[in-house]
Amino acid sequence: MLVLLAFIILFHITSAALLFIATIDNAWWVGEEFFADVWRVCVNNTNCTEIGANFQDYSTMQAVQATMILSTILCCIAFLIFLLQLFRLKQGERFVLTSIIQLMSCLCVMIAASIYTDRREDLHKNNPGWYSLTLEGSYGYSFILAWVAFAFTFISGLMYLILRKRK
Repeated sequence: MLVLLAFIILFHITSAALLFIATIDNAWWVGEEFFADVWRVCVNNTNCTEIGANFQDYSTMQAVQATMILSTILCCIAFLIFLLQLFRLKQGERFVLTSIIQLMSCLCVMIAASIYTDRREDLHKNNPGWYSLTLEGSYGYSFILAWVAFAFTFISGLMYLILRKRK
């Protein structure tokens, strides 16, 4: 049982690390001379432009930013609640609250990555000078990590749902 518990804790920490990297790192859309994420676009590694109110589809990017941040926060909260429930729950009870919060984190990261996938071309097309970048690039590792984090948080949420506290 101790090995299973260590695996679950390690799996949850890995999920949180993936969410942090995907949210912070600047590699959602990359090309030869540029890279972009949900916060800024950098050309030639020197000319970085923050995505702000002057951005055409700023509300869409805000939705992606907010849901990625929310998924990271929910994942961390789920871990803290898991640790509290680990010592407070009676034997045989399930970690339902932890599972619900982790599945909400999973839903948030899925929404963020889905919005970015759907609106990526429109996000850059409506902003002068950025449309040519969208044609030359490809999805970066942070974007892929966001989808991997989705799978990890989903599996983690299901593990908590079926996990019973045993001796």
